[in-house]
Amino acid sequence: MILETYPYYLANEARQPNEDLVVTDKFSGEPATRVALADEAAIDEAIGAAVEAAGAMASMPAYERQAVLDHCVKRFTERKDELAQALCIEAGKPIRDSRGEVARLIDTFRIASEESVRISGEVQNLEISARAKGYRGMWKRVPIGPCSFISPFNFPLNLAAHKVAPAIAVGCPFVLKPASLTPIGALLIGEVLAETDLPKGAFSILPCRREGAELFTTDERLKLLSFTGSPGVGWDLKSKAGKKKVILELGGNAACVVDADADLEDAVERIIIGAFYQSGQSCIGVQRIMVHDSIYEDFRSRLVAATVKLKSGDPKNEDTFIGPMISEKEAERLDEWIKEAKDAGAGILCGGKRNGAMLEATLLENVPADMKICREEAFGPVAVISRFSDFGEALDQANNSDFGLQAGIFTRDLYKMLDAWDRLDVGGVVIGDVPSWRVDNMPYGGVKDSGLGREGVKFAMEDMSEIRNLVIRTP
Repeated sequence: MILETYPYYLANEARQPNEDLVVTDKFSGEPATRVALADEAAIDEAIGAAVEAAGAMASMPAYERQAVLDHCVKRFTERKDELAQALCIEAGKPIRDSRGEVARLIDTFRIASEESVRISGEVQNLEISARAKGYRGMWKRVPIGPCSFISPFNFPLNLAAHKVAPAIAVGCPFVLKPASLTPIGALLIGEVLAETDLPKGAFSILPCRREGAELFTTDERLKLLSFTGSPGVGWDLKSKAGKKKVILELGGNAACVVDADADLEDAVERIIIGAFYQSGQSCIGVQRIMVHDSIYEDFRSRLVAATVKLKSGDPKNEDTFIGPMISEKEAERLDEWIKEAKDAGAGILCGGKRNGAMLEATLLENVPADMKICREEAFGPVAVISRFSDFGEALDQANNSDFGLQAGIFTRDLYKMLDAWDRLDVGGVVIGDVPSWRVDNMPYGGVKDSGLGREGVKFAMEDMSEIRNLVIRTP
């Protein structure tokens, strides 16, 4: 179902100036398709077109923006099998998970459609003292202007959608750079957007090399940069972005606390998904598992037994749970981290073997806290299990990280739940489930090295708009 070649989209139009980007099947390693690659001149033209489109986008009535988003929902639904197959091939994501991401793509555009007609402001009473007698005020939200988006490889459909759909909903033209490893999903979004009546220049979707993407960050005509990816790259981009607003959704090494009163069967089932879903390549994947002493042995045996049952292999097979990592290079990196931990005294409970880009689902225990597998973002099918005796101690362990995206807490104690919500230095606390859980209308983002700002359609729309005040004096 993948075509031999794909164009990029510049100012709403498909263009095929070359076929320079080879996209591989991540399981076989063989070329799957070829994609047009944008150069600096094309990126500059796209930004200029977005600037030209800003007025027309801002003046689009809400119902027209909603109609564009509704069209996308309809077409993505009609093409859901094609989208899932493309995702399975270009990202190596198991087909069942690929279908789940397509469902989230549709959800995100549907939520944006609903929010596009809810943008409102407020009437304010300014007569707070005699000095302000006769004054009244009101404010509204207006689009921030042309936006720059850079999306990652691990959710190439839905994380692009979390930038594109809010921009359309609020009325911002944009240029999008999809990950060069997985550009097809974003280009299919572009194909659907090209069917709509968006003003010319409203969108451009341009795969390009990282070294050629400087304008996405530095061009002063752009008013906002939204980047999802690695912390090192994200903070570097922020330092180069100049005066524009910057939104960063970066990495994590999410902690999950399993207290003594947890339902072990349920906790194991959810943690298996949280740790090993799409080969652990999620910034909120379960990486650090902290288990109460009283249930540690039982929980560990259950978790190991469930992990070794996971099916690895071709992501196109319906029963595959663990597919390839995005590249052999990434699998080699994580394999080295596992060996480093083992050499420092860690025990490998299961897994630990690599074949090319395939890495077994791996559980470690007794890992020294200064190991990379504990301190850094693993971004692969590896989790570390440890024990605690005091709930407050477990929260301290969870906070002992440079990252702060989300945390999961399995407890039935209301007071412990509130204590976790108060004390954990993260963007979100999930009770009774893994930190990997997300629904697309909730505020989502992190603190510390995990980023700035919040995704979730309504919250992204707030970032992509500015408040414009009006004061009226009655003489």
